[in-house]
Amino acid sequence: MKKVFTALLVCSSVMFAEVKLSPIYTKCVDKSGGATYLMLECNEKEYKVQDGKLNKTYKLLISKFDNQRKASLKNVQRLWVQYKEAKCGFYYGLSGGTMDAVNSSSCTVEETALRAQELEDIAGMM
Repeated sequence: MKKVFTALLVCSSVMFAEVKLSPIYTKCVDKSGGATYLMLECNEKEYKVQDGKLNKTYKLLISKFDNQRKASLKNVQRLWVQYKEAKCGFYYGLSGGTMDAVNSSSCTVEETALRAQELEDIAGMM
């Protein structure tokens, strides 16, 4: 029963998750003054932070799973990458303005942060 409750809790937290980005990122975006190139630099730095968290947790999970569960996680991760790329790529060139690149890269940062949190939640169940 406890595992069922925990699984439901993880699923609901992911569905209604707030994107947890670093305080440095928020300060960076605030300092950018809306300049596209500065906002893109902020997104690039934050992506590296979130991608690092995601990769660290992914490697931890892979090391703990049996072969069947490893294959399943690898498949889910590949599908997630495809989804992220399709979703965030949609924003690039959407309006033809310079903010399209910012919106696309912001999407990539947010989706990566959400996935990193999801993997951390899974690791917390183990």
